[in-house]
Amino acid sequence: METENSVLVVVDMQNDFVYGALGSEDARAIVPAVVDRVKNFKGSVVFTMDTHSSDYLQTEEGRMLPVVHCVKGEDGHKIIAELNEYTKGQKVIEKPTFGSVELGEYLLKLNASKPIDKIYFVGLCTDICVVSNVLLARAFLKDVPLYVEKDLTAGTSDENYNASLAVMRSCLVNIE
Repeated sequence: METENSVLVVVDMQNDFVYGALGSEDARAIVPAVVDRVKNFKGSVVFTMDTHSSDYLQTEEGRMLPVVHCVKGEDGHKIIAELNEYTKGQKVIEKPTFGSVELGEYLLKLNASKPIDKIYFVGLCTDICVVSNVLLARAFLKDVPLYVEKDLTAGTSDENYNASLAVMRSCLVNIE
């Protein structure tokens, strides 16, 4: 169970990943439980936002995943309405790619000022952005227990989702 020294990282719960260009039934299904988790979390909450510019299709990611999404300033970039009120007063990190070095640095700084006892991860997409940020957190904070709440995540496919959970488990991440 979390304490006031725990951190909840909410990964990319944005319109395009839930309702828009890359949305899915699996993503929509976790929304109520993610909202409940954020609303009742006792520690700090950090939100990440996948953030691209209008030249997305000319980037390496855009060439490999040619679906324009999460363009800053557009509706798809915004955190879903159900979570918007909970971002007030919390750290929100815009990340230009899957994993966020800024998130790792922020967690490291937070841990230096008040030791973090656990970090929990929820959100989208498990097999791309969640796994990337979990492994970055592991690199920055090797001695802080990490937890992925699998019922509060969704992936691009069942196969990719399960593979990402296996990778995180092999990197000593707790999968609950």
